[in-house]
Amino acid sequence: MKRLILVVNPGSTSTKIAIYDHSETVWQETIRHTAEELAQYDNISDQLPFRKQLVLEQLKASGIDLSSFRAVIGRGGLIKPVSSGVYRVNELMKEHLQSGFQGQHASNLGGLIAADIAALCPQDVQAYIADPVVVDELQPCARIAGHPLFGRRSVFHALNQKAVARIFARETGIPYEQLNLVVAHLGGGISVGAHCHGRVIDVNQALDGEGPFSPERSGTLPAGQLAEICFSGNYTHREVAAMINGKGGLTAICNSNNVQQLLEDVRAGDKHTELILGAMCYQIAKEIGAMSAVLKGEVNGIILTGGIANNTWITDSITQYVRFIAPIHIYPGEDEMAALAMNAQMTLSGEIEVKEYRPPHSNQAW
Repeated sequence: MKRLILVVNPGSTSTKIAIYDHSETVWQETIRHTAEELAQYDNISDQLPFRKQLVLEQLKASGIDLSSFRAVIGRGGLIKPVSSGVYRVNELMKEHLQSGFQGQHASNLGGLIAADIAALCPQDVQAYIADPVVVDELQPCARIAGHPLFGRRSVFHALNQKAVARIFARETGIPYEQLNLVVAHLGGGISVGAHCHGRVIDVNQALDGEGPFSPERSGTLPAGQLAEICFSGNYTHREVAAMINGKGGLTAICNSNNVQQLLEDVRAGDKHTELILGAMCYQIAKEIGAMSAVLKGEVNGIILTGGIANNTWITDSITQYVRFIAPIHIYPGEDEMAALAMNAQMTLSGEIEVKEYRPPHSNQAW
């Protein structure tokens, strides 16, 4: 009997599950959750029994035996900052995911569900997470902000950035740990990372206010104007936070976060939308240039990935600015399930070593 990998990826309104045999998907399902179902839970962690039971029921209904699994891997949540890699879900990690002390997010359930299901398997099966958004490999100078009350943090699309970088490395025949890459993840948020010999030594904190604006996030705003708005009395803290993340970027300027639809408007002659999308590409290119400087100009390749990278208008616009730096490689889409399965498979094959979650008391990665 084949020994398979179970992947669990909880989202805000769904739980995606899939089974992989090495890199091949053999089964997948998306369990949808209604607002009414989730409204009865005060915290994300309270949803654990509900979501886990639905996963188990779906597996049973599909005739999938728990004895067929070699490993269970979940999407990484908001734990303490860690270096990149695959982590065994240990008791400390479960405690941190359960408490949500770094924030409430559905991804916190990934490791918890994985651990519970692994414990139910009749054979010895380990539960893992891989490259959570809090991967922190910043070099010391990248942490410094311009005031002692502030500091730069690493929160980015680590799972997809690391996965496409490793795929590129395999295709070129050069180990990831020997390459210098600039990877730009283009999605609802946009993060651009400087990958130096296997470590992301600098990256814009795309979650709440650094770098290019995106379909839903405002990116770096003029600090003086932002301060004026914050103290104008016209907006609450929650409203300002939404301007930065959720209702900013294209959503605020163009009343839409649908890049494909906005590009159709451009093709129909909408000059304003063309200007705004062009400005977004311009800012992405500037960030790629900045990360190239971090790598001192020694760049083996520039990778464009994420859902927006499916649009050639966008990728061509960015390419015209940065192609002088290094060759451009495009890996459109963001397949979190395949990325998680790839990490689990690398662990099972011995290609990478499993790490133990033992973060230091500081807020920085070791």
